[in-house]
Amino acid sequence: MEKKQFQAESKRLLDLMINSIYTHREIFLRELISNASDAIDKLAYQALTDDTVGLSRSDFAIHLAADEGARTLTVSDNGIGMTREEMEENLGTIAHSGSLRFKKEMEKSDDIDIIGQFGVGFYAAFMVAEKVTVISRRFGSDEAWKWESEGADGYTMEPCERAAAGSDVILTLKADTDEDKYSDYLSEYRLRSLVRKYSDYIRYPIRMEVSSQKLVNEPKEGEEPKYETVREEQTLNSMIPIWQKARKDVTEEEYNNFYHEKFFDYEKPLSVLHFGVEGAVTYKALLYIPAKAPYDFYTRDYKAGLQLYSSGVLIMENCADLLPEHFRFVRGVVDTQDLSLNISREMLQHTRELKVIAANLEKKIKAELERMLKDDREKYETFYAAFGRQLKFGLVSDYGMHKDLLQDLVEFRSDKEGKDITLKEYCDAMPESQKHIYFATGDSAARLSQLPQTQLLRERGFDVLLMTEQVDTFIPQTLNTYAEHEFRNILTDDLDLATEEEKKAAEEKAKAFQSGVDFLKESLGEKVKDVRVSTELGSHAVTMVPDGGMSFEMEKYMHTVDPSSDYHCGRILEVNPEHPLLQRLSESREADPERAKKLAELLYDQGLLMANLPLEDPTAYTDLVCELIG
Repeated sequence: MEKKQFQAESKRLLDLMINSIYTHREIFLRELISNASDAIDKLAYQALTDDTVGLSRSDFAIHLAADEGARTLTVSDNGIGMTREEMEENLGTIAHSGSLRFKKEMEKSDDIDIIGQFGVGFYAAFMVAEKVTVISRRFGSDEAWKWESEGADGYTMEPCERAAAGSDVILTLKADTDEDKYSDYLSEYRLRSLVRKYSDYIRYPIRMEVSSQKLVNEPKEGEEPKYETVREEQTLNSMIPIWQKARKDVTEEEYNNFYHEKFFDYEKPLSVLHFGVEGAVTYKALLYIPAKAPYDFYTRDYKAGLQLYSSGVLIMENCADLLPEHFRFVRGVVDTQDLSLNISREMLQHTRELKVIAANLEKKIKAELERMLKDDREKYETFYAAFGRQLKFGLVSDYGMHKDLLQDLVEFRSDKEGKDITLKEYCDAMPESQKHIYFATGDSAARLSQLPQTQLLRERGFDVLLMTEQVDTFIPQTLNTYAEHEFRNILTDDLDLATEEEKKAAEEKAKAFQSGVDFLKESLGEKVKDVRVSTELGSHAVTMVPDGGMSFEMEKYMHTVDPSSDYHCGRILEVNPEHPLLQRLSESREADPERAKKLAELLYDQGLLMANLPLEDPTAYTDLVCELIG
């Protein structure tokens, strides 16, 4: 028997396909099952107009058979089959696809849906097989042919026998090695799990003979039941994806069971989105919003993305391109026939269709979160506790490109309400006299609530947003405004509260205490960038604010990111000249200059404490306090 050479390619190309195109060897079974499904599709389509086919849709099936002794795995179908010429054309030429040509011929029909359009899936078999044998008989022909190959050195063909139309793909598996145990692909458990993982929603039953325990007697009282091992054929796949059903036909329990099984989360999802879209891109989606974040959610190890199917065949386990980073917490599946797949079903082109789907999903997810926020606040708060930080990251990322999408979903602690509120809720509750959105950043809401500026605003009836996460530091400067109101940092910005008369009075007070300011500058030296009088400290003596519009929280963040960073905000000490301690300082400057310098040090340290900054020498500070009150 003459060995023929592959028409188009060489051993190098075959090695490239086997070792590079597919990253997981187990993919081979998905490819062979999908090809079998294609072959059945073709005959089922022909049966619509050809009474001689003699088969109804319920007669079609795919069979798996494993023979551990012979180390063979067989994938059989009762589909259209191939003639000798078709076998030579489809199998003898790498990257030739009969399915693709068939789809082009039938492209005017809405009823035909071919999975295997990609041409090279069959050759994935060589990842696990040292020899591949294909026996096929074309429907309507009395001849059957056997094609056999051990790799890129060529193939042989000869006539053979097959009782009915269809194809058998027989893999003789490679010998096991220390690294690879190919005999695993003969295990009932392994084959069942691969079918469930990749081909569970193939529209035809995938059957295999398996072992099971059967009760052989009806035990009487006190007797042990007896079982025997029997071999029986079982269907391994469910065939009908839950997302292909109408929403009204799926119960909450079914949605939850699917979620638990597919995504290994034992808590119920907070929300389920089940919808289909028809148009320029047609797809169905089943999305879940989880109730809690996985333990690795905020790590690099977390794999975001949706499961991507093409006509019920799993293409990608985690297609990150379907979800924007700010919605990476969403789990679920998308199934479409409209994607362009490159070479194999495992490699996805970055196509316009994919971008269209992703944009639509983003809108759907945002709409659902807005619905939860409006109609089920308790559930939204559960969601926000788990994933609110991710929304904030999304808001400030990409130079604020997503701020319009996300700004109404983020929440901050309200000083007035004592709970988290949205920016809209903050603005809706503003008194008519309030012009700005006031905020403070720090690591403790309780401490920020005690700031003199917060107390002053509270007395005016104005609320302050207490921002306590690191990412919060970047949000006001990303948004700049919300509902035409500027953000004002109560520690660094002008609160814009004083009337013209109050401003003039403040200037007079500053002039009157100028000598005290000069003394503090001289005493503290380079410790402070400046000393200035403030009329916004209420009952407090001092506060410390950063210079240049940057916050102390930003300084802490920089040191967290790069501990070797020498970035420091300039310290500005603001003083209240009407406070008794500042008046005592004024009295001591003439009577006891040394004591006045110690009071200056005490005021500086108090300013650091007010700003939640570390004391340079805590021991010296406590000694100083004891000395001055002694």
